[in-house]
Amino acid sequence: MKPHKILSPYKFSRRYFPPIQVDHRRFSSTTARPPPPPPPPPPRISVSPETLVSTVESSNWHLIKHLSPNFTPALISSTLLHLRRSPLLALSFIENIDRSSLTTECYCLAVAIAALLPSPRHALKLLKIFFTVLVSARERLCVSSSIVFDLLVRSYCELKMEMRLPCVFAWMKRMGILPKIDTFNCMLSTFVRLNKMDKAWCLYGEMWKRDFEGANRVIETMISKYIEPDAYTFGSLINCMCKDGKIEEASELFKKMEESGLVPTAVVYNNMIDGFCSKGELEKVFSYIDQMERRGILPNVSTYNMLIHMLLLKGMIIEADGMITQMVANEVFPDVITYNTLINGYFRAGMVKKAFGFYNEMLSKGIEPTQSTYTSVIHVLASMKKMKVVDKILGNLLAEGIKPDLITFNALFDGYCANGQIESALSLLKEMERLKVDPNEATYSAVIKGCCEAGKVEEAHRLLHAMNGRGIKPGLVSYNTLIQGTCKLEGGYYAERLLKEMVINGISPNDSTYISLMKGLASNGEEKVSDEIN
Repeated sequence: MKPHKILSPYKFSRRYFPPIQVDHRRFSSTTARPPPPPPPPPPRISVSPETLVSTVESSNWHLIKHLSPNFTPALISSTLLHLRRSPLLALSFIENIDRSSLTTECYCLAVAIAALLPSPRHALKLLKIFFTVLVSARERLCVSSSIVFDLLVRSYCELKMEMRLPCVFAWMKRMGILPKIDTFNCMLSTFVRLNKMDKAWCLYGEMWKRDFEGANRVIETMISKYIEPDAYTFGSLINCMCKDGKIEEASELFKKMEESGLVPTAVVYNNMIDGFCSKGELEKVFSYIDQMERRGILPNVSTYNMLIHMLLLKGMIIEADGMITQMVANEVFPDVITYNTLINGYFRAGMVKKAFGFYNEMLSKGIEPTQSTYTSVIHVLASMKKMKVVDKILGNLLAEGIKPDLITFNALFDGYCANGQIESALSLLKEMERLKVDPNEATYSAVIKGCCEAGKVEEAHRLLHAMNGRGIKPGLVSYNTLIQGTCKLEGGYYAERLLKEMVINGISPNDSTYISLMKGLASNGEEKVSDEIN
């Protein structure tokens, strides 16, 4: 057997296995791979209005926030319509969804539903968001008009939200926007109507960066800013001046109005007449009446009401009768204010029969009496000791759903106590509490006096403590009445304690106090006040 030839390993590897060139880049870990294809979008979740309403009613806000990107404006509107009887739920729903899903229709529906709530706060909050968007659009379009802000001011005025107006005007000032004259008129009219004259002047002063001493400066500054005041502006300022008691300044403004070529309206004349009526200046009043008639402006029922009231206050009964005749001749028919003025005025003049004649005439014409009417009638009937009729009137008042006010209640207390009907007065106090009408010092004084005169001194003391418990500080009349009653029935010791309490509470005794104390002691057989009190 032939021996095998052993091959050289070197030769073997070189000849039969040539070196392999390896491209290491293909295996590098840094090689960029092509991006994977994007995942398919998640399927849109379909939510029915019924399911969404059920979720809202269960207050599952976390789920609603999660699903809100899937809500369409149509679904949101449908859900809001379902929730219209639950305004607070509807508002919570709006607050927990994506704002980008809300369209103008959605916002309007939400505002209308929020407006069903007693407070306008929620609706205004939504409106403010809406107005913010409007302001932003105004800026993007480079619009110089103040219309967006004017609309907001008018909204607040109509809602009687006068406390918001300064904020809107401050916002306008920051943006360098001057409101229209109609907006000024609307604002001023709102302040005057709500008897907020101080706010009106402060706001004007803030707008023009100066303090005003009067209406004339307001007008002059407006003209200097090329804002031409109209008849409404003058009328509002004159009304403001008259209500502020600045009648002479209002008169100067009236002249300036005429010099501007503007004709005063019946309302402006009535403001001037009312101002001079309150001062009792008959000559000025009738000069404005003559001026009205020369210009063909006939006095209206408000004019006659002011004139009749002034004449009755001055005791000019014949002239008041003449004014009523003139009123009817001019086909100006009396209203409830006319009758209340006549009834009250003739009662004060002691002409009870004539006053009741007007009361019956009022009822025959179908004019419903007001609290003022009932108070006047109750006061007179009580003075005539006709408490059964008073009870009947009170029953009618409550049956008609008219809640007596404090003045009416006090007239009733005076009547019951003056006629010795203390139990009725005490029952009335409970009725007053039931109706949530808070008594005042005059209320308690009347009942305390009635209790003392009826010998119910313990009840009078209980009422004094009740006053203190309500935070009502007893006055001089209450203490004097109770001191005299206590002296008569319980002796000088208790009366003197009341006198000390009175002094500690910061109420200085007067001559009536000591006279009450002396009378009480004398009627009880005691001779003098203790030396400690003297």
